[in-house]
Amino acid sequence: MIIPSIDLAGGSTVQLVGGKEHALDAGDPRPIAEKFARVGEVAVIDLDAARGLGSNRDLVRDLLAIAPCRVGGGIRDERTAAAWLDAGAHKIILGTAATPEILRNLPRDRVIAALDAHHNDIVVEGWTRATGARVEDRIDELRDLVGGFLVTFVEREGRMGGLPLERVGDLASRCGNARLTVAGGVRTPDDIARADHAGADAQVGMALYTGAFSLAEGFCAPLRSDRPDGLWPTVVADERGITLGLVYSTPESVAAAIESGRGIYHSRSRNGLWVKGESSGDTQDLLRIDADCDRDALRFTVRQHGSGFCHTGTHSCFGEARGLTATARTIAARITDAPAGSYTRRLLDDPALLRAKLVEEAGELADAGTPDDAAWEAADVIYFALVAAAKQGASLEQIESILDDRTRRVIRRPGNAKAPDAKSAETKTGDS
Repeated sequence: MIIPSIDLAGGSTVQLVGGKEHALDAGDPRPIAEKFARVGEVAVIDLDAARGLGSNRDLVRDLLAIAPCRVGGGIRDERTAAAWLDAGAHKIILGTAATPEILRNLPRDRVIAALDAHHNDIVVEGWTRATGARVEDRIDELRDLVGGFLVTFVEREGRMGGLPLERVGDLASRCGNARLTVAGGVRTPDDIARADHAGADAQVGMALYTGAFSLAEGFCAPLRSDRPDGLWPTVVADERGITLGLVYSTPESVAAAIESGRGIYHSRSRNGLWVKGESSGDTQDLLRIDADCDRDALRFTVRQHGSGFCHTGTHSCFGEARGLTATARTIAARITDAPAGSYTRRLLDDPALLRAKLVEEAGELADAGTPDDAAWEAADVIYFALVAAAKQGASLEQIESILDDRTRRVIRRPGNAKAPDAKSAETKTGDS
C-alpha cells in the first residue's frame, strides 16, 4: 500500500532530488499530515536532524498528535529511539543506528531499518559515503531484529523514473516476515500496485506533491474486486472499532472521502455518491481507510455524529450501542440536558459528591472478594470516572487512545503510589 511521506527541513515540508537538490517547498506539514493520515501511516523524516543541521523536533511532535507516524532522521542511539516511541511514534526508522546491539533493546514490531542504496551499495552520511555493504547482506543480518525495512533507491530518489520492480520482488522475498517499504522513483499508481503485489509498500513523496497522481489514486491502486459491478464492500466502524454497517465504495467515492475528510460512499440505488448525513444531519468525520489483506474490501473508521449510523436512528445497523459505548453516549448527552433531580445532574452540580463517590467506589473495588463483586464495583468506578471525564469534556475515545499509547511505551515508569497531601486528606474527611 501507499505510505505518504513528509520530509522536513527548516520547519517546512520539502522535497529533494537525490537527497541534495531542493525541488519544492509545500509549506506547513500539519494540514498535509491530517489528509495523509486518512490512508494510514505517514513517514515523517527530519532531514535537518539526519544531516546534522538542526532539528524539527517540536514540529514532529505536533504531527504525532495528528497522524500515525513513522519517524526517522537523526535517531542515532537507543535512548533517542525509545523517546520517540514513547512520544507517540507508531514506528521509528533507524539508519546507521540499526545495529544488533541497539535493536535487541527495542520492540521489534515498531522498528524499521533504513537501507539507502546507490546501485545496491549502501550509502550513509547523507548519501555521501559508500560503505561497501550490499542491501541483501544487511537484510540477512537484521531481518530477525526489525519489523520492517525501508530501502531507498538513491539514484532514483525524487526523479520519478519508476521503481525497479523486479528488484523490489527479490528484496521483499528476502525480508521474511519483516515488511519491506521501498522509496525512490515512484511515478504512477501502477508502481504502488505492483510493489504491493510483490509484497512491499511504497513510500511516496514527490509524485504526490507534484500532482503526478492523487493520494486516493495511490491508495486505490492495489485494490481489486470480485464483484460483477466492481464495487468494494466497505465496513464502517466507529472510533472504538464497533461496526456500524456495511456499504460500498468506488474509486470516485474513496477520492471524495479522502479529499473532504467525510464519510462518503457509493449509493447503489442512485448509482452515485452518497454523502452520509447530508440529509439526516448524522454526518461522519473520516479518520482512516484500511484495506483488508486480500485488497478486495475496505474499512472506514469514522467519528459518527447525530443519532447514529442507521436510517432507523440506532447507533448501528445491527441495533443500539451496548456496554461502554452506550454508557459514554448517555453520559455525554446528559452533560447538557440531564433533568433536574436526576442522579447524573446531582453529580455534575456537586463536585464534592462526585469526588466522594469516586473514592468510595474505588475503595470497594479494591476490597472486592469475588469475581462478581469485582465486576459490580468496577462498573461503578467506570460510571463515575466517565461522568468526571465527560464533565471536563473528555471522551471515552480519548481515554482509550491514552491507554493505547501507554501500552506502547518503551520506558516504563515505576508506578508507585502517591502520598496524599493534607488538602486531599481534608477533603476526604469532610465528604465522609
